[in-house]
Amino acid sequence: MTVLVTGGAGFIGSTLVDRLLTEGHSVLCVDNFDPYYDPALKRANLEAALRHPAFSLAESDIRSREELRSLVGDLRPDAIVHIAARAGVRPSLEDPHLYVDVNVHGTLNLLDAAREFGTPKLVVASTSSVYGAETEVPFREDAALLSIVSPYAASKLAMEALCHTYAAVHGLSIVVLRLFTVYGPRQRPDMAIHTFTRHIDEGLPIQLYDYGRSYRDYTYVDDIVSGFAAALQYDGARWCIANLGGGRPTELRALVSEIEKTLGKKALVRETAAADGDVPRTLADITRAREALGYDPKVTIEDGVPRFVAWYRQQRRKVSS
Repeated sequence: MTVLVTGGAGFIGSTLVDRLLTEGHSVLCVDNFDPYYDPALKRANLEAALRHPAFSLAESDIRSREELRSLVGDLRPDAIVHIAARAGVRPSLEDPHLYVDVNVHGTLNLLDAAREFGTPKLVVASTSSVYGAETEVPFREDAALLSIVSPYAASKLAMEALCHTYAAVHGLSIVVLRLFTVYGPRQRPDMAIHTFTRHIDEGLPIQLYDYGRSYRDYTYVDDIVSGFAAALQYDGARWCIANLGGGRPTELRALVSEIEKTLGKKALVRETAAADGDVPRTLADITRAREALGYDPKVTIEDGVPRFVAWYRQQRRKVSS
């Protein structure tokens, strides 16, 4: 299979790229190396892939309609995995126009190219943030999405609506995956587990919003990538939305405790009220993903945090050597 992966140099994208190459697929990674965080980290994510004969890299922005059209038209991929996005709840409050431009207009460009060149299948990354602040847990895909509290979530829901439209009107086969708080090696440095680990290790204070009472469905990246791989093989309905989560809630305080235990260091904790745009809890109902995709997450937070910390320490040794 020939697969085009947008955002393929990022945390989830590069992990998926490695998986696809291992399974014998050919991969074109499309990434603009946006400076949202250090582009050098993204380039490091692709070190192994760049040595693989079935891998190629296109430095391009999904907001460029003509560039994207040219890439899809030249490659004629068997499938597109669309992960490229402007991420982050709190930053979206500061620049909502950018989030709409990347997440909505960029996705529309990709859908147009897929329609024009007859791409047989698309797998698209969405987010648990679309469930908002008041949806009953566990979150089900058929929930009414009426309590969105960030431009990031709104842009992703608009993206989902466009995908549904193109599936219904133009006959595209699309699987949308709503991801729940992904963590693991290569995680963005601004995300909670990475930030907490770095600060606890360096003796710096950490800030617990909502006084540490919020909880998340933390999901290890290998499980998420397995969900993407399964979605590429899905041959069911032309349109499908499925949650990819761990199916287990972890309170913020408990997460910090796991990191402390693994590092062998105590955290300097500052507690504060919930931040604007944050939701108090997330928990995935993964019944549909199990039944439709055979999705079966394996890694608990007790196993996943030590794996992440081991990777973090390895990266620190590289920097210091």
